[in-house]
Amino acid sequence: MVRLADAPAARPGPGCEGTNARMAARTAPLVLRSVDIRPRVEMVAPSTRPGLLRRGLVVAVAIVISLAVAVRPTAARAEPGEEGMNALMTELAQAQEAYLDAQARLNASVARQQELIRTLETADATMASYQKAVGDIAHRSYVAAGFTSATTVLSTGTVKEFLDVWSIEEVLVMHQASKVRALLDAVAEANALRASIEAEVAAQQAALEEMDNRKRDAENALWRAGSTGPSQGFTSNASMIATPAPRNPDGSWPVEERTVWEPNTSNYITPRMAHARDEAYKAGFQYWTSCYYGGGSGQHPLGRACDFAVEECRFCGDAQGAARQYGTDLAAFFVFNAQRLGVLYVIWYRQIWLPSSGWRSYSGCCTSSEMHTNHVHVSVY
Repeated sequence: MVRLADAPAARPGPGCEGTNARMAARTAPLVLRSVDIRPRVEMVAPSTRPGLLRRGLVVAVAIVISLAVAVRPTAARAEPGEEGMNALMTELAQAQEAYLDAQARLNASVARQQELIRTLETADATMASYQKAVGDIAHRSYVAAGFTSATTVLSTGTVKEFLDVWSIEEVLVMHQASKVRALLDAVAEANALRASIEAEVAAQQAALEEMDNRKRDAENALWRAGSTGPSQGFTSNASMIATPAPRNPDGSWPVEERTVWEPNTSNYITPRMAHARDEAYKAGFQYWTSCYYGGGSGQHPLGRACDFAVEECRFCGDAQGAARQYGTDLAAFFVFNAQRLGVLYVIWYRQIWLPSSGWRSYSGCCTSSEMHTNHVHVSVY
């Protein structure tokens, strides 16, 4: 900082001298002088007044509380590094959703085909009975070919007898016509049923091709992510039958929004995911479960995935002994009930199970959570 130098004061004098001196002072050149602008630090003794002490303590406590809130840990989650695998998880989910859709169409088509076959059997039996009736009528007409109205008149002795015979002949003709019409209707129905069965067979073939394509999509995605192919999987015995989740009338899975509160992560998940979680809980798998993770892609932000801890320490290191067996049993439970719960895939201990492909190797890196060796991951449709 700089300041203007003070001009020398003019001495008062009589007459012009005083005036000249004042004018000279005004017109004198300005001189700039540098000064020290560094801040001065003065030591101030702390006040010991009670009011100031209390205010200081309040401020200090407020700072500590704010820091504690800022660093407060969030709900435990199992997959802090799954973001790197989100693209794979999304691709697998899409492939398995299409696979399950095609499987539902296949199952519905097979059910319709079986119903059509049963209806066709009834139609064939009806057609056979009409064929016999028409055949009998044709035979009688052939045998009585010489029986005409003229011979009827000649052979009857009275008008009454003639009218009786004529009425019988008319009834036989009408009966023959109705039987023929019924036979034709039965034949048409049987042909239509056979055509419908053929259409269902074609639909089943298309569904099977779709399932095969989606199976290939999933396996290619795993291969690109480092999977080495089919794996041994986990053969733990699973016999606990879960209550099936609701389906559409055609057997497909309805689209669901996140409407069920999940307290462990303080957010919402889909009813189908909540149902699968609750069914596992009823089956005895009651360790910590974490479902909703916000951000990124994959199934967790959609509320359609949960991570199931395999021991009380929640998501700690690689599971061993009883903890590993617990995870194996839990994975087997979800695989065994996959059709009932709408499971898209199950991941456990470096392996992944898909409805389309069974157990495959799964390359996760590099923590226990990323390799799924401390929790079982389940995604649903």
